[in-house]
Amino acid sequence: MSRHTAISLSDQVFDRLLALAARTGRTPESHIEEALKEHLEEMEDIDLAERALERRARGESRTYSLEEVGRELGLED
Repeated sequence: MSRHTAISLSDQVFDRLLALAARTGRTPESHIEEALKEHLEEMEDIDLAERALERRARGESRTYSLEEVGRELGLED
């Protein structure tokens, strides 16, 4: 399923998008979707990291040293 949305782009960004589409033989829409997917992945990763830091700051989670992890996994010599 696809949904339509409208966005406003500056003339400079729109011209760059059209030029890229012409060079690659892809549609401007495909480039927009790819860029949004990549950016959303980055933003989701940042959100997860910020939530983890907030939980750590509230004392709801803790960090472990490399030595602690090695001991727990039985990797000590």
